[in-house]
Amino acid sequence: MAEAERILDALDAVLRERRTADADGSYVASLYARGLNRILEKVGEEATEVIIAAKDSAGGACDRRDALVGEVADLWFHTLVLLASQDLSSRDVLDCLASRFGLSGHEEKASRSRPT
Repeated sequence: MAEAERILDALDAVLRERRTADADGSYVASLYARGLNRILEKVGEEATEVIIAAKDSAGGACDRRDALVGEVADLWFHTLVLLASQDLSSRDVLDCLASRFGLSGHEEKASRSRPT
C-alpha cells in the first residue's frame, strides 16, 4: 500500500473513532455534534480559502504555494470528515477514481446517470 493510502486509512480510522468521542475534547467530534450543516459550512469555507490561496500563489512565491498546499490539506481533511459523517471513507473516493482510469473526462461525465 502506498504511503498516501496509509495516511488516508489512518485518518479514516481516527474520524470514525471521533464520531463517538466527547465533543468537548475533540474538534472533529464537535463538528459531528453540530451536525451536517456545520460540516458542510466548513467544507465550503475551506473551498473558498483554497480559491483565494490559489489566486494568491499564481505568482509562484514559495510561501504562497505553501499556503495553498495547507489550505488544500484543510479542505481534504474537512471533506474526509464529511465522508465519515455519511458512513463513507477515502477508500470509497479512491475506488471511484480508480474506476475512471482509462476514460476520458468527457466519457466519464457522459456515463453518469442524470437526474430526471
